Amino acid sequence: MEEKDKLDDDVSLPKQTKTDSFQSAFSDLRKSEFFKEDMPGPSKPKDSSKFNTLLVGLKQKGNPLLKYITNVPWEYSEIVPDYIMGKTTCALFLSIRYHQLNPDYIHERLKALGNMFNLRVLLVQVDVVEPHHALKHLTRICILADLTLMLAWNAEDAGRIIETYKIYENKPPDAIMERSDTAPYQKLVNALTTIRSVNKTDATTLLSTFGTLSEIINSKPNTLALCPGIGIQKAERLYKTLHEPFLRSSKTT
Repeated sequence: MEEKDKLDDDVSLPKQTKTDSFQSAFSDLRKSEFFKEDMPGPSKPKDSSKFNTLLVGLKQKGNPLLKYITNVPWEYSEIVPDYIMGKTTCALFLSIRYHQLNPDYIHERLKALGNMFNLRVLLVQVDVVEPHHALKHLTRICILADLTLMLAWNAEDAGRIIETYKIYENKPPDAIMERSDTAPYQKLVNALTTIRSVNKTDATTLLSTFGTLSEIINSKPNTLALCPGIGIQKAERLYKTLHEPFLRSSKTT
């Protein structure tokens, strides 16, 4: 009964009294050792996560290519280009069918874009049967306006192109550069395979059998021919090539 009476008393307290009692209890909590208040200091920089997001212009709402951008986050934003894939990279989207109906559209977009962004991509979706004349005209525009022309044959290709630009935004160029064989062993294999009829398997067999290039050079053709796959003719050709002088002696007059 006492607990019930106490609850009834709490319920019957006026709203102002409840607020005062809460403020009083909270003030006691602030004095305890468990309460830590952030000290005022310099303002933190704005969140840079926006740079990690693909920005999509409002003009692109309803574009089917957006449903194929699944590997990077994207959001709508009030931007001048159609897509911003990085701090210095943007793209304008144009279908050839729309370009044929509105030939001045791309000129207006480029005028609004101005000189913004270092890498400016014109993503063109080829959606007509005979695109050659339009592509010739767009290629000329890209050369004059410093644009990179990228072609897509459907919405999925277009989405993948935009997505790939965003994925490789901060990637080093090594990912798309030609692989160079810089390891010493690979250099030896490449050097031996320049000899006629010596393939990579032969070069690997020679190096694994003799261990070093100097041992191969000092071995006689009969010894080289003992290696699997190295016949006497190939061994003699290899021996002759390795012992050829680098400079031909000049003929005396």
